[in-house]
Amino acid sequence: MGKFSSEAKQLLEYIGGKENIAAVSHCATRMRFVLNDTKKADVKKIEGIKTVKGTFTQAGQFQVIIGNEVSTFYNDFVAVAGVDGVSKDEAKKAGRQNMNLLQRLISHLGEIFTPLIPAIVVGGLILGFRNVIGDIKLLEDGTKTLTEVSQFWAGVHHFLWLIGEAIFFFLPVGITWSISKKMGTTQILGIILGITLVSPQLLNAYAVAGAEEIPVWDFGFAQVKMIGYQAQVIPAILAGFVLANLEIWVRKISPSYISMIVVPFFALVPTVLLAHVVLGPIGWKIGAAISNVVYAGLTSGLGWLFAAVFGFTYAPLVITGLHHMTNAIDLQLMSELGGTNLWPMIALSNIAQGSAVLAMIYINRKDEEEKQVSIPAAISCYLGVTEPAMFGINLKYVYPFLAAMIGSAIAAVISVGSNVMANSIGVGGLPGILSIKPQFIAIFALAMIVAIVVPFVLTIVFSKRKIAAKK
Repeated sequence: MGKFSSEAKQLLEYIGGKENIAAVSHCATRMRFVLNDTKKADVKKIEGIKTVKGTFTQAGQFQVIIGNEVSTFYNDFVAVAGVDGVSKDEAKKAGRQNMNLLQRLISHLGEIFTPLIPAIVVGGLILGFRNVIGDIKLLEDGTKTLTEVSQFWAGVHHFLWLIGEAIFFFLPVGITWSISKKMGTTQILGIILGITLVSPQLLNAYAVAGAEEIPVWDFGFAQVKMIGYQAQVIPAILAGFVLANLEIWVRKISPSYISMIVVPFFALVPTVLLAHVVLGPIGWKIGAAISNVVYAGLTSGLGWLFAAVFGFTYAPLVITGLHHMTNAIDLQLMSELGGTNLWPMIALSNIAQGSAVLAMIYINRKDEEEKQVSIPAAISCYLGVTEPAMFGINLKYVYPFLAAMIGSAIAAVISVGSNVMANSIGVGGLPGILSIKPQFIAIFALAMIVAIVVPFVLTIVFSKRKIAAKK
């Protein structure tokens, strides 16, 4: 008998039995099921199992939150159920059978950017640190920056740009690699395609607007502008998918004995040509249009309304998986504007959800069993991981989730109303302040306080008025 064999048997029964499981895997904290019929899963009974901290459905998968011991639980479950586990990627593919077209598109987008997030987070922190030592006049009565009075810090400032440039200027390389990896095609071809979009031979994307003359490739009958796509997101996505699909098609029709030569050549060369003639220019215009619309919405006279709606609805977007879209928009804003005013609102939403859980800890301070779930959930939420808090506590009681959404909306209005900008996507929750441009840190700190206090107070008020009862 395994440690969780008894609970595993219960879960197997309540989920609809072995015959209802199309695929099962696990991640860091959750069991991931692809069910043949989601209606057969008895959610109330499943959430009543002692080791289960919550459930939710996302990306076509029924997910059961277990916590840090999920790997042990998973092993006991597959032993009890007599099923073969699959990898997380295989489960995602199987889960698409339960998704509509829009959900599939969002799922693909999330899978492209998820492997890139660690690098983007590091890049954001580096840019923030460079701004602090290179742009804020802290010394000699507020007249000089740290880099102006110290050769050491000037050297650090210069050196760190090596990493920042690699992450953001050459982002298309990461995107095209990630697409090739996701599509199961040749990853080195994806990397090479990305390099052709940011090659030093090309006119840097940031220099195009001020260039007197743009160099061209002259084919005699036609000329193609030699423009780079540094930090551009959509051109890289379009080119990456064309390469992957073209490689798959060429491989199908190519004889195996010459495929090593034919497939790379006829996949890569046409894609690079298309990328610079068609996909790049179109993608650039699309990306610029998206970023301009979002930025205009956030800086217009109705920017406060845009912020309030986004702040209020971001947490529900996480439940549906639609929040993955914001990564692409954030990166596009960074490319066009040198920063993003969308990411600060996401960090504030994380904080608001954590603050609602903190209020539940206070309300249920005499319930030791409840604290075993809520305390770790609050900590992880303040560090940017909201799922244990949302699905384990806030959605279970309902009113804390509503309180967090209201607090997030108010904090978002303060952030957008003050034109707060982040250097890039960063660590969520409280550490999100490290990604904020230095001149906005003080006002963002005020928004953070609102995101802590308002949900906490509202959760307590709602609980006393019994706005919603525990499920």
